[in-house]
Amino acid sequence: MSGHLILVTGGAGFIGSNIVSRLCQDEQYDVVVCDRLRAAESGKWRNIAKGAISDFIDPDQMWDWLAKYGSDLEAIIHMGAISATTEPDADKIVQNNFCLSRDLFRWCAANDCRFIYASSAATYGDGSLGFDDDNDIEALKALRPLNAYGWSKALFDIFAVRASHQGDAPKQWAGLKFFNVFGPNEYHKGSMKSVVSQIYPRIAAGEGVQLFRSHKAGYEDGGQLRDFVYVADVVNVVDWLVETETVNGVFNLGTGKARTFLDLAKATFAAAGKPAVVSYIDTPEVIRDKYQYFTEAKMDRLRAAGYSQPFWSMEAAVADYVQSYLSQEDPYV
Repeated sequence: MSGHLILVTGGAGFIGSNIVSRLCQDEQYDVVVCDRLRAAESGKWRNIAKGAISDFIDPDQMWDWLAKYGSDLEAIIHMGAISATTEPDADKIVQNNFCLSRDLFRWCAANDCRFIYASSAATYGDGSLGFDDDNDIEALKALRPLNAYGWSKALFDIFAVRASHQGDAPKQWAGLKFFNVFGPNEYHKGSMKSVVSQIYPRIAAGEGVQLFRSHKAGYEDGGQLRDFVYVADVVNVVDWLVETETVNGVFNLGTGKARTFLDLAKATFAAAGKPAVVSYIDTPEVIRDKYQYFTEAKMDRLRAAGYSQPFWSMEAAVADYVQSYLSQEDPYV
């Protein structure tokens, strides 16, 4: 391996594979993917089929690989996680999302390696404390996530900031609190796919779609608000961090503008050239009491750190996703 060596954990997953695709387009990087591809028919392997990756590692072999090649490693981009908010096994969640992240963070600190990782807007819980990515320890500790996934991400953010204050952090470390990311290569995620990906087949078939009814005063049916961010913007930010190694800390990654699910559905119909037909169903009781009605990333800190690129508008992003990927025979990046 002759280029700048970068390891992407979760590199065959949704966000990870988009990052891998971008890095593989730059000949200065040798990109190594650590992930599990599972059943071939799931199609997850297709997420990385177009990228000229330098190596592929099973997660169980990662520490052996690091012992052998780690001295050449420039950065770890840690996207690997248990990302299903409905995962019932809290031990599995904390081992994967906190303990592994902690160990990789410490390895990077000890081996002169940079570390960029996935946090989550789920750390903000019901949003009652706002969506300000304040890196103050007390502010981070005050957050109350609604599920074990969000808690595991919040726990690691606190660990990373505390380690940084104590001088025990990698030479660069950055955590990204992803809001509602959507885009190509999410097809293996099943029920965890974005709304755009889930409703497009029905729209393409000339059918109507169903959204969740509101169960909260002040919100119309379909009026629940999210900060929807296109995966291309996520990749742009990660690419900027790779090129700007002086930036450290935990940052929000959304667009800074909340939009409704109804807006999202209408944008998908428009992108497909179909009239919008929307009806509503009750939000399932299993998630109803933990359902967020509003998320919106405060983006001041990322902008202050120097990131200046504009974000895709929701309509333009949905149009690109539908027309360049979902409607194509080959929908992969």
